[in-house]
Amino acid sequence: MSQVKIYEKIKNFNKSLTIEGDKSLSIRWALLSSQSSSKCKSYNLLLSEDVISTLNCLKKLGVKVKIQKNYCEIHGVGLNGFKYKKNLILNAGNSGTLGRLIMGLLVHSKKNIIIKGDKSLSNRDFLRVASPLKKFGAKILTNSGKLPVKIKGTDKATPIEYNETRGSAQCKSSVMLAALNTNGETIIKAKKSRNHSELLFEHLNLPIKIKKEGNYDLIKIKGKSKIPQLNYKIPSDISSSAFFIVLTALSKNSKLRIKNVNINSSRTGILNILKMMGVKIIKRNIRSYKGEKIADLIIKSTKELKPIDCPIKLNSAAIDEFLLIFLLAAKARGISYFKNLSELNHKESPRLKWGSKILNELGIKNIVKNGNIKIFGNPKITVNKKIIIKNFMKDHRVFMTCVVAALSFGGAWLINNKESVNTSFPTFLKKMRELGAKIM
Repeated sequence: MSQVKIYEKIKNFNKSLTIEGDKSLSIRWALLSSQSSSKCKSYNLLLSEDVISTLNCLKKLGVKVKIQKNYCEIHGVGLNGFKYKKNLILNAGNSGTLGRLIMGLLVHSKKNIIIKGDKSLSNRDFLRVASPLKKFGAKILTNSGKLPVKIKGTDKATPIEYNETRGSAQCKSSVMLAALNTNGETIIKAKKSRNHSELLFEHLNLPIKIKKEGNYDLIKIKGKSKIPQLNYKIPSDISSSAFFIVLTALSKNSKLRIKNVNINSSRTGILNILKMMGVKIIKRNIRSYKGEKIADLIIKSTKELKPIDCPIKLNSAAIDEFLLIFLLAAKARGISYFKNLSELNHKESPRLKWGSKILNELGIKNIVKNGNIKIFGNPKITVNKKIIIKNFMKDHRVFMTCVVAALSFGGAWLINNKESVNTSFPTFLKKMRELGAKIM
């Protein structure tokens, strides 16, 4: 079993990093490009397992994909242009984004398609996306709401009205992609979540209208639109950058600049939370690119962290970063509260449970109840024991969070399944070593 060993904290550093492309945008670019009638190029595409799974699924659907040294090219087949054999099996691997979004593109499929995933993905809820897609007229069979899913589309996909109440960008995006296959207008009332799909639709001049209504967005999409060429230089991933942001904040006398980071407001909950906890993050060279906001981020060590009663409204925009935020709360002077985080237990692993377990290993008292967690911080936290991390369903974020904890707080750590980083961030350990981390 592959593992890493970390026996000492990271020493102070003053560095500049460039992080790989945004995973959410990489997958969405590939799926939308497959529906274009043109060749589409992407630069800085994240070649992680999730994105490679996406490209492999598209190849099986008859889409020509070409990976070059500096870019990836997809020859779009046009809306509903997939060509494939009956009972085709698509493997989404570990990617919930791929598994759920590609279902939206298949509501017009003429033959049965089976979507499967790895052990972790096969434990996640697919009924939440299968239910609205059925309303378009697609026939969908699930394994008690989970993978494998069998889907057969319809020649006459009808527009629907859909109320998305969970704040799931994946469910919303899947319905948006399905709406492209209809002859009418689909109306989505969606609880606020990541808006990468909406920005891409607007950039492509697809017929989409968005009206903000409190904590919801009212989205209207007309179908049967031709999708134009989509060439894209994908900005760096804020979720991947977050590991280095938190490491810098927790380290002594250190400074880090991360270049070209996507700071889309639907993704930057962690920046808002860190600011409330006393972390100084400076944004430089702010600009707009195809609807997305991009900047260089400068982070400095934080001498004293403040506890936080985290506003629930920030949950969606920080959902992938809470394990890291818990590490900051562990070192804060006081008690921090985080509420309504049950959604974390529906990720690649039960992440709220893992967040609590990591805190317990660090010697930090915490109480988890009804999706809430209360963390009793200790500014003088130091770890002097051996810690073994295993059986976390190869959840990439659990692995990377433990690396940050080991480098920040000390102790002798043995962390299993280092290959888990390939899901979202294949060069994670290399980047850590560039900062001076001693990882064996």
